[in-house]
Amino acid sequence: MDNNNNEFINTTASETNSESNSFKSVKEKSNGKKHNKTVKENKSTSNFTEKILIPFISGVVGATLVVGACFGVPSIKNNIIGKTSTTTKNNDTNIDYNNVNLDLISLSNISDTGVYVSKKVLPSIVGISVEYSVSSLFSRSSSTASAEGSGVIISQDGYILTNNHVIDSTSSSTSSSYYEVGKASKIQVYLYNDDNPYEAKIIGTDEQTDLAVIKIEKNDLQAAELGDSDTIQVGEWCMTIGNPLGMKSTVCQGSISALNRQVTDSDNKTYNVIQTDAAINEGNSGGALVNSKGQIIGINTLKVSGEGVEGLGFAIPINSTKSIYSDLIQYSKVKRPYIGITGSDITENTIKANPTFDLKVGAYVRSIEDYSPAEKAGLKIGDIIIEADGKEVKSMNDLNEIKNSHQIGDKITLKIYRDKKERIVDITLAEQP
Repeated sequence: MDNNNNEFINTTASETNSESNSFKSVKEKSNGKKHNKTVKENKSTSNFTEKILIPFISGVVGATLVVGACFGVPSIKNNIIGKTSTTTKNNDTNIDYNNVNLDLISLSNISDTGVYVSKKVLPSIVGISVEYSVSSLFSRSSSTASAEGSGVIISQDGYILTNNHVIDSTSSSTSSSYYEVGKASKIQVYLYNDDNPYEAKIIGTDEQTDLAVIKIEKNDLQAAELGDSDTIQVGEWCMTIGNPLGMKSTVCQGSISALNRQVTDSDNKTYNVIQTDAAINEGNSGGALVNSKGQIIGINTLKVSGEGVEGLGFAIPINSTKSIYSDLIQYSKVKRPYIGITGSDITENTIKANPTFDLKVGAYVRSIEDYSPAEKAGLKIGDIIIEADGKEVKSMNDLNEIKNSHQIGDKITLKIYRDKKERIVDITLAEQP
């Protein structure tokens, strides 16, 4: 700005000199009266430049500098002109910048949150060391194998919630045609800031939800505070806490990546889970997914691994675990209603691939258990269940979800498709054997 002012002044001065030379020429050719008038006019022009024009331009330049500086500060800008609606069009998507948060995010606040949550939750998370018996087809004697896991203290008197696969490796993912891994033969629990191992016993396991409860004989433990997993949102801050690779009390931060994600494990079991990019590694299973209040919102259970894969971890929503661990503590098993059938999914692709068969989208009944509610209600092999309680059924998962929302002894109304006709069947749910 200073350079521009100098340039303006120099230019004005040059123009004044040129006018002076012109006036001098007039002086030489005119009388004194004419000369005086010309000099007076020149003096008037010079006074206008010095007293009016230069201060005016300087004022404009100064005001421009002040306003420009103020507009560089968002809060001052908003006070001067208020909020404006500026919309740009990019790929046919309108972006309203009114709602853009112009406040700077304090990294110290994020750090303080992590420290607070860690201090609150770490005493409620345990490391679990497990020994298994392994039998082989090539040897009559059995050997042992070990594994690491994590758990969450859910009561002061020693009950601990963890994953079923941490203490029971009889699934097909760990066994093979050459060897078989049995249930845990020895379980040891390590508390926060305590190197002494505590022997644990199995209270109950549930393969269907991959949850289990174990117990140690110790009182005055710090039970975890459980949150409400139905209220969490995508993008929310979170932390995983557990025992990855045997490294006790490890915390990792991230965010909620997705909700109600359906994933299938190596045993072809499907789970409805929370997805997170906070690190979940081997040994984190059974540990906690925590929100910014230090509340448990999930039990870490799965991760996707492989070349080019990063930040894909999954946790069982804590709300869906409450009735499970309550049953495991009370009955050593989960009491579930059941219909008594096995089935498979009939999809649109199935129908297109089998045009000669009379099919509808739904759950196809492949077998019926003897003396089951399904048999008593008159269900037949080949029936296709297309509705349950008035809700559309497109798969066995849909049917199970509706069934599991009921209690043992409840009546459920099914709409089935049989012999090109739709029929209504009422079934009284019994306890799953």
